[in-house]
Amino acid sequence: MAARHPLESVMVVDLGQIYNGPYATFLMAMAGARVIKIEPKEGEHLRRRGVVGGAALPFAMLNSNKLSVTLNLKSERGRALLLDMAKRADVVLENFAPGTADRLGVGWERLKEVNPRLIYASGSGYGLTGPYRDYPAMDLTVQAMAGVMSVTGYADRPPVKAGPAICDFFGGVHLFGAVMTALYEREKTGVGRLVEVSMQEAVYASLSSNLGLYYGSGGAAPPRTGNRHGGLAESPYNVYPTRDGWIAIICVGETHWKSLVRAMERPELAHDPRFGGLKTRVENMDAVDEIVSAFTSRFDKQALFELLLKHRVPCAPVRDLDEVVNDPHMHARRALEWIDHPELGRIPVQASPLRFEGVEPLPIVPSRRLGEDNRTVYGDWLGLPGAEIERLEREGVI
Repeated sequence: MAARHPLESVMVVDLGQIYNGPYATFLMAMAGARVIKIEPKEGEHLRRRGVVGGAALPFAMLNSNKLSVTLNLKSERGRALLLDMAKRADVVLENFAPGTADRLGVGWERLKEVNPRLIYASGSGYGLTGPYRDYPAMDLTVQAMAGVMSVTGYADRPPVKAGPAICDFFGGVHLFGAVMTALYEREKTGVGRLVEVSMQEAVYASLSSNLGLYYGSGGAAPPRTGNRHGGLAESPYNVYPTRDGWIAIICVGETHWKSLVRAMERPELAHDPRFGGLKTRVENMDAVDEIVSAFTSRFDKQALFELLLKHRVPCAPVRDLDEVVNDPHMHARRALEWIDHPELGRIPVQASPLRFEGVEPLPIVPSRRLGEDNRTVYGDWLGLPGAEIERLEREGVI
């Protein structure tokens, strides 16, 4: 039997917007699911951002391999069409503000009436319950509330946000996991369920090192450690200067430290009582960083990277986005692909990080124009006649 992608029989109705929900459904699409992305007639927020510079690229990145339809959920006929789709779907996913889908009449309680096998997935900033439920939730605000900003940056400077949209994407990955767990359960029981993921809760565990420092110091240690270990529990652990940039170096355990000493041609450091073990190196991390910086600053970053690799010292050059976009390793694994997008031209798009033995990653199908698949979905899938589709267009339902 030919190998199949694991979600080839799964139908997903995607009401996601911006990053959180669309990334969860992107992972489903790249695992073989048929994903129908539903947008309001003017397009979802991320698509509309495309009027600003290169802001159209994120939409293309997160909405490959999906069908695109428009639907006015504020109209009675639009809500009826969504119910028809929910009857045929395995998954409906949204990351509206909590309560929005219920107010529209298309929330979990209503959809499970028309399809008891349905998995209904809800992503939000703070969850569907609790005192923070209705707080505005964007990646920036959740980073602030979740403690991410408080531990990012340097102790003597203001807090800063993490560069990537970590709360949105942590939430999206966990939402994907919740859907997969519920689909597995449905295979056993035949019954669907509501699953939900809070971005705040999804990111909390990533604070582990910082929380260790907080508890270990009785709350006395500075919360922001710059490029040092978040728990100040490793040394060396930092970003060090080179002649043409920076290199990140970490030594976990004595083997790595001894390897670094050999690479630096500083054998006397192996016998220096200040650096004889992890505890003493952490106590003297300023001296460690000064020694390592003096060494690294003599090299270009690529030459130093190759030298340290020979000595099996964990390290990596700090690369810019141009280097990352053109990363030969990512392209060799088809984790990144250049595609010709009908609206954006030649762009780099990521594939799914999830790999399934026996099947190649699915080819990237560029994100669709707004509503491009209205007739395919409403006509071929739902079975509406052409005249009905034209009437829906005239009435502003689609």
